Amino acid sequence: MKATGIVRRIDDLGRVVVPKEIRRTLRIREGDPLEIFTDREGGVILRKYSPIRELGEFAQQYADSMAKITGYTIAITDKDQVIASAGDSKKELMSKKISSELEEAVEERSTILATKEDKNFILITNSEIDFVQEVISPIIS
Repeated sequence: MKATGIVRRIDDLGRVVVPKEIRRTLRIREGDPLEIFTDREGGVILRKYSPIRELGEFAQQYADSMAKITGYTIAITDKDQVIASAGDSKKELMSKKISSELEEAVEERSTILATKEDKNFILITNSEIDFVQEVISPIIS
């Protein structure tokens, strides 16, 4: 068994309990959709489902267009991580987990327009990328 593995039994309805430690680490909340698929070696893989991740190529084209028009760094996220980015900080943002403050803003569907000096300015990720302004606008599906 791998160091991250935990043994669980399947109940008579085919349900498996995902341990709280794993749900917390992967930010899986009650009601979150999961993808279930198998690999070639016969393993079962669970992965958080993100409908916007399916649109990754479109999101990247959208980010590229916005960055080209505005001249600013653009980041498009799902509820967990940056899925598309363009502009000067593209490499530093891509695939990074979003900050807990941004996650909360997305959950609350808050639109934020702020400069670094404003009290409502939040970090996009937990990395030390130095932005001076931000516009955050959740896309509601």
